[in-house]
Amino acid sequence: MPSMTLVVLAAGMGSRYGSLKQMDGVGPNGEAIIDYSIFDAIRAGFTKVVFVIRHSFEKDFREVFTPERFGNQVEVEFVFQELDYLPDGFSVPEGREKPWGTNHAVMMAKSVVHEPFAVINADDFYGKESYAVLGKYLQTLAGHENRYAMVGFQISNTLSDNGTVSRGVCAEDANGNLATITERHQIERRKDGKIVYVDPDGTQHTLGETTPVSMNMFGFTPDYFVHSEGYFRAFLEENASNLKAEFYIPLMVDYLIQNRLAQMKVLPTAAKWFGVTYKEDRPMVVERIKALIAAGEYPSKLWAGTPAAR
Repeated sequence: MPSMTLVVLAAGMGSRYGSLKQMDGVGPNGEAIIDYSIFDAIRAGFTKVVFVIRHSFEKDFREVFTPERFGNQVEVEFVFQELDYLPDGFSVPEGREKPWGTNHAVMMAKSVVHEPFAVINADDFYGKESYAVLGKYLQTLAGHENRYAMVGFQISNTLSDNGTVSRGVCAEDANGNLATITERHQIERRKDGKIVYVDPDGTQHTLGETTPVSMNMFGFTPDYFVHSEGYFRAFLEENASNLKAEFYIPLMVDYLIQNRLAQMKVLPTAAKWFGVTYKEDRPMVVERIKALIAAGEYPSKLWAGTPAAR
């Protein structure tokens, strides 16, 4: 079986959550969402995990998320995303505090990823079917370039009851490949049942229940790093005065597609995503995991003899 790596984006500071949510124990034995993600990835054939984190919480991550924790079934690597990790010739603009975004985080894994890889968010629960379908596709990509994949979730299955969310809203072509992906913000279900998002100018738009969206669950080959480095330079030049601009994965992917530099297969799923965007989401996550355990989807204890997340 070809080697596959799981890249876990875990450098966020949890400002809306109020704590380091990546390590919050939500399972019955203190398992974090990350634990369930890695359990599902192992079942799908992944053999290495790369955590993208900050230096400020490196010690905590290294102490908890060890190869021994995962039964030595995967290799574990750590890489770092910081504001000043920029190409030669660029520096952090004065007043910039916001991170450079998810695709900048992916770029940090270049030195340790040399095989087809998946990208996920640390605080999102995607479900075993999502890892299985993505892993199966990635196994076909060894030796290929510019052929990527995205797990497409239905927008109605990705909302939070406790606030608005941001999603990469997608459109497909006739062959099931991604045609466009656009980052939309302030998405929510209104009291009248409609799903809407709001433009920066305040204009509201309605989305259909089954509109496919990206939940930052992608599959790439290592050539993606080269594409990203080139376009990141252009992004930095264009956004030098925008202190809040972020280099999102959907932005990078859309650039490649519109310029016919790559092709991305949309792998549809009816799975119900859930995550901990807000602190108020936590009880729901705990209950859903309990239900999945009761249904036999996961063992009551994922890893034997390991310390709990925090």
